[in-house]
Amino acid sequence: MFKILVISFSFFLVSNVFAWNEKSPSDLNIDSKKIEHLFDLAFSDDATQSVVLIKDGFLIGERYANGYDKESFGTSWSVAKSFYAALILISIDKGEIQSLDERIGNYINFNDERDEITIRQLLNMSSGLQYPWHQHEAMFFKVDHMEYAKKIELEKQPDTLFEYNNINSMLLGEILISATGKKADILLEERILDKIGIANKTLWRDAADNVLTYCCIDMSARDYAKFGQLFANDGTFNGEQIISKELIDETFQYVWDTPSTWTTSTRGYSLHWWVSRYEENSKIFNASGRFGQYIFVDNDNDVVFVRITKYQPSFGSKQNWGGLSWIGNINNVGFLIWLYQGLESTGLVSFGDADDDISTPNTRSDGESDQFYDDYHLILDAIQDLSQ
Repeated sequence: MFKILVISFSFFLVSNVFAWNEKSPSDLNIDSKKIEHLFDLAFSDDATQSVVLIKDGFLIGERYANGYDKESFGTSWSVAKSFYAALILISIDKGEIQSLDERIGNYINFNDERDEITIRQLLNMSSGLQYPWHQHEAMFFKVDHMEYAKKIELEKQPDTLFEYNNINSMLLGEILISATGKKADILLEERILDKIGIANKTLWRDAADNVLTYCCIDMSARDYAKFGQLFANDGTFNGEQIISKELIDETFQYVWDTPSTWTTSTRGYSLHWWVSRYEENSKIFNASGRFGQYIFVDNDNDVVFVRITKYQPSFGSKQNWGGLSWIGNINNVGFLIWLYQGLESTGLVSFGDADDDISTPNTRSDGESDQFYDDYHLILDAIQDLSQ
């Protein structure tokens, strides 16, 4: 069914790419049966493609579904929000942005009440911007995502309600351009990915050349783990302080209780990270994305667990809907996903190669999670148990 590797690695520099060096679970006083149990839970969902486990900076286990390996890409969906939020923290450290509580009107000129929204309110999903049932996922099917985002008006007083709104994240790209003079994907490469040794990746832009700062970074599970390790290690990677510990500590707070329709576990939110568990002896945060993409981070115990679902990468890095460009006029996200998956399955459109009709991140039905959500609380228990 799948390949199992319970191995161990830390990272070392090879041609500007960090690989993981070896340690065995027993070297870290971890029972390998605990790792097997965690991996078995993850792979009880057939959508799982890859899992990677890091402890104390060492890769102590990984497992892959048939047909996939350590080089296989997943796509982040909203996990990307945490990547681009990290750039805001770095710009604060560099003095390019004054603080989390600075008004966004200093960077995006709306000339209306939206100017008074703060950067913190964007990152905490409490901006008060208009919030439809589809969380503005309909933006994904547009030609110009930033044009769409800038049209969204204020609906309620900021900081009165948590609402998971993709517009908040898309606006980060405009703030970063104004603060630094560079697009967010260029900054991400220069300020984070190059420093943590991630060379093979796809950073998606829309057809209008806007960086998709609310979604869509393709890379391997091992490389997603490097980003998790940056946060698990208080903003330091390979001896370099990339993000200040002060802002890492500010990120790993419990700010908002968040509603959930798929788990009874209490969840919170802070600065574009989800709070999976917040107990005295276990504080587990995660960057998560649609269909079941996760980077779990236990900062206190230096644990990172990555799970991504099955994915076939699309050619290129610039979204192009080709003959389906008309679907941007439809705001029913569930119908749109059903539609393009159905058209692909019948061969009327194709994804994946240079000659295909469409270029976009695309999770097929075999990569859509089900059981993983049902076992979410058990997976948290298993992550916590690694440090008992």
